[in-house]
Amino acid sequence: MCLAIPAKIVTIDGTIAKVDMMGNERIVSIDLVPEVGLGEYVLVHAGFAISIIDDESAKETEELLLEVAEAYEKDQ
Repeated sequence: MCLAIPAKIVTIDGTIAKVDMMGNERIVSIDLVPEVGLGEYVLVHAGFAISIIDDESAKETEELLLEVAEAYEKDQ
């Protein structure tokens, strides 16, 4: 199973972007989504932005990931 995390594009330098991934900044490749712009959301997997998503989908996915993390912590 693969997991992609939503991230907001903060800066772009060629085919590399700095993204905000749920409060953490990361550097990712945007080779697969060269049309992405500043402020847009992408799904990131293994250091690559793999698709552009809308703001609503990004926020919904972040909320679901937080719910999963909370449930996992309760089971530990």
